[in-house]
Amino acid sequence: MGFHNVRFPANLSFGSVGGPERRTEVVTLANGFEERNTPWAHSRRRYDAGLGMRSLDDIEALIAFFEARQGQLYGFRWKDWSDFKSSKASKSVNFEDQTIAYGDGETSVFALNKSYSSGEITYVRPITKPVLGTVNIGLQGVELQESIDWTVDTATGLVTFSVPPEEGILISAGFEFDVPVRFDTDRIATSVSSFQAGEVPNVPIVEVRV
Repeated sequence: MGFHNVRFPANLSFGSVGGPERRTEVVTLANGFEERNTPWAHSRRRYDAGLGMRSLDDIEALIAFFEARQGQLYGFRWKDWSDFKSSKASKSVNFEDQTIAYGDGETSVFALNKSYSSGEITYVRPITKPVLGTVNIGLQGVELQESIDWTVDTATGLVTFSVPPEEGILISAGFEFDVPVRFDTDRIATSVSSFQAGEVPNVPIVEVRV
């Protein structure tokens, strides 16, 4: 899959509308009960970038970005302003935000993830596009030093320890992250007159699996 490791301008994604989408297959039985299943282990996010356009300069920046990605051909990074960090929206990122794994004494590479909990149910979302310079890692409540104790691949979300964490040791992380996406159209339709009148283009964005 073609992917450009570049972020859609954050000032243009601010104000966009979107969020997670699930696919559920519902079968109604003869007795009125339902059977519900899903072929998706993870949700897929969709956005409309058009609502973030506020000026003709924004439209120009959008067209330049669209042309550089060749429409739907190449994916890119997207900042979801409603969900872009490991901590709560009102707090700063901290290395104890998320428990990503427990050591086994042998494994040295671990994937970043973020947990979403409601009641007794928790969904664990893989994080594959952490933002450079925002990742913090800790072991058993003690923060570690990047490049000495660990490194992170911001293209995959994989954290590599210089020494495998001992068995049972809690591995925690804090980070900001982007969503891997692509344009969900090969056509951008704009009108200078209509834009000045308050209309914005429809620019669908969809998350991609990486």
